[in-house]
Amino acid sequence: MDPLFNTTEFNGTGNNGSGNGSEGLNQFVQPVWQIALWGVLYCSMVAVSVVGNMVVIWIILAHKRMRTVTNYFLVNLAFAEASMSAFNTVINFTYAVHNEWYFGPIYCRFHNFFPIAAIFASIYSMTAIALDRYMAIIRPLQQRLSSTETRMVVLVIWTLALLLAFPQYHFSSIAALPGRTVCYIDWPEYSSLDFRKLYYVCVTVLIYFLPLCIMGCAYTIVGVTLWASEIPGDSSQRYKEQLIAKRKVVKMMMVVVCTFAICWLPYHVYFLLHEFFPELFEQRYIQQVYLGVMWLAMSSTMYNPIIYYCLNSRFRAGFQQVFCCCSPTVGKEELELKSPRYMQTQMSIYRASRLEAAVSTSVEIKTV
Repeated sequence: MDPLFNTTEFNGTGNNGSGNGSEGLNQFVQPVWQIALWGVLYCSMVAVSVVGNMVVIWIILAHKRMRTVTNYFLVNLAFAEASMSAFNTVINFTYAVHNEWYFGPIYCRFHNFFPIAAIFASIYSMTAIALDRYMAIIRPLQQRLSSTETRMVVLVIWTLALLLAFPQYHFSSIAALPGRTVCYIDWPEYSSLDFRKLYYVCVTVLIYFLPLCIMGCAYTIVGVTLWASEIPGDSSQRYKEQLIAKRKVVKMMMVVVCTFAICWLPYHVYFLLHEFFPELFEQRYIQQVYLGVMWLAMSSTMYNPIIYYCLNSRFRAGFQQVFCCCSPTVGKEELELKSPRYMQTQMSIYRASRLEAAVSTSVEIKTV
């Protein structure tokens, strides 16, 4: 089977699509109750992921106060995760259960191509957020990314993602076996180079270990800086609020990164073992293992909206506004709190009150 997310080898077929004694028959037939249980788990996960990430995108794009550099990358992250859930997860579940490809050659290419691009875009959006937080906190005097520069970074991320995933698109194919059709990747064979193993090792490093190392270093330095900073007794209230806000954002993103790392680790270990120890994957129970590992990996797409809701008051207000858990006006006020117009209004009120107090004091002194 090929990672992300080809499953042809559950049925005893090799990468060339030919049988190895099973004559193309499905060797892994599950009871109906198991299929139903997995179906409920996968469909529920997809529903939560797509709805939650679409709400995140709306919250950010529909409210000017939410359009920050960090949140633009969160939009890219939410788009990648919602797309992968919507276009790949249910299809891959169906293929993993039935071991027959029903969706034609064009979608076979897309099915093998898009997940790598989406995961690359997701994790490097998180990496970009980590580097942005690092620059904002460790080097605050340097100029921050503008909205145009942020869009350019997102474009570069997707360009690199598509290039990395292109081999899976190029070598994807379908084969008609006796009694069924399979979607597989027909990797080229070189006498001195195992292209398949080299590609998957590179992909695993580039979409998992390398970005996690970068984010780990960045958040370690940022965390030490923020949580080792003691708020002096005479600090201004504004300084205290800024420090607390920075800590909240960093805490939220650290939880997002850790969740991603935990969910995807078993998946990458599974496929690395499969590449180097294929004999371990000839048992009947391996299909259940794969479905569990794949569900855990894909479930990472549904946790981020939940994390935002729990750890960020503005996202919480946005979700409440969408799902009518409280007065829509309250959610809107929270999302627009401390907007430039709000701050200007509050400053005008403050100045007017100070002027009124000064005039009143002056009149009282003259009267005395």
